[in-house]
Amino acid sequence: MEYLEQYASKRRTADQLAAMLESGWSCATDAAAAIPAGILEAVGRRAEAGELHDMRFHGLLDLRPSAQFAYPEAITPVSWFSGKIAKAAVARGEADIMPCYYRDMPSLYRDYVPVDAFLVVVSPMDEDGYFSAGVTGSYTGTLFERARRIFLEVNENMPRGVTSPRVHISRVTALCENDAPLPLTPPAQLDAVSRAIGGYIAEEVPDGATIQLGIGAIPEAVGLALKDKHDLGIHTELLPDCMMELIECGAVTNARKPIHRGKTVATFTFGSERLYRYVHENPAVEILPVDYVNDPAVIAQHPSFISVNGGLEVDFYGQVCAESLGTKHVSGTGGQSDYVRGAVMSPGGKSFIAFPSTAAGGTVSRIRPTLSPGALVSTSKNDVDFIATEYGLAKLRGRTLSQRTKALIAIAHPRFREELTAQAKAMNILI
Repeated sequence: MEYLEQYASKRRTADQLAAMLESGWSCATDAAAAIPAGILEAVGRRAEAGELHDMRFHGLLDLRPSAQFAYPEAITPVSWFSGKIAKAAVARGEADIMPCYYRDMPSLYRDYVPVDAFLVVVSPMDEDGYFSAGVTGSYTGTLFERARRIFLEVNENMPRGVTSPRVHISRVTALCENDAPLPLTPPAQLDAVSRAIGGYIAEEVPDGATIQLGIGAIPEAVGLALKDKHDLGIHTELLPDCMMELIECGAVTNARKPIHRGKTVATFTFGSERLYRYVHENPAVEILPVDYVNDPAVIAQHPSFISVNGGLEVDFYGQVCAESLGTKHVSGTGGQSDYVRGAVMSPGGKSFIAFPSTAAGGTVSRIRPTLSPGALVSTSKNDVDFIATEYGLAKLRGRTLSQRTKALIAIAHPRFREELTAQAKAMNILI
């Protein structure tokens, strides 16, 4: 009864809750399904009315339009890993960027970035007075501890995760209710290119391996190609639908994992409604903090760890850019470097950076002599392992510059191979 009374005393409408935020505050949200759309819409109404100024909103992986990107005169968004909306705001000069690894975000909030208000979507309160962050581990637990104020958007559609971060009603500043549908990801459209890449990578995955997959057509294709494997394990930043399907078909059992045996480990998930239902109160799924899940030392404890991530381009040295087109901002470093490093430290582990061989309708080779001017290095030449395109795999780790260049040219699109070879000769690196 005491908890219900506290709940009632802190319950507000979204507009009443937004009225509690003040100009000059540093605010934060977490990723994807954790972003409280109802609260942010109400904050937007205050900004539109000229009631707010000089606010900063930190967050990552925006999946749909949100008010913190709509009122640059009042709110400066700070993107820690960009979705489409943040990317466009950065291009307009209306949003800032936080360079970082995903695994470091909790420590950055602890040591460098004060948070006046943490705004987050949670599942309904349980009988003990706790709210679950549901599908998001990430840095939510850190901000439950460190934020000066906590504002909740309670949503009955948010699953309750067995190990997800929790916050007690006594710690909450105010809450509102909004049972809006959680953001969904449309099914990936698999084409011949993604299927070819998925097939090449799947051939390198032994039974009993532990895997990490991202989201999109290529990871989906890898997942589809892994359905005949046995006793796979999952330790991943993002838990997408294709991994749930590997569990359901029996390819994943988590039985050979040396830690969290029998459990699927992730730091957040978003996907279909069916995926959200699968996570709800499922003791076989552990949603844990990103500074643990993405720690290369933790990843490396899994023998035969297989990491699959995407990229935008790679140069002859093996430098991978996955976050910009030249100087044009696209996303962020995220966890790619964490999983590349963890996989190559794993006994028998392998890391794959996978992408189609061309871009811009086939007019541009993603394999280049040097990265585009201004392109950011997401994975260093010293960490990269395999590069995958629809023309095969190039093993770079343990190879010289000359060997790397030859291997990369072999998996470039055929129309660019002669040109790439001539450029490599001009650079005097084909020995």
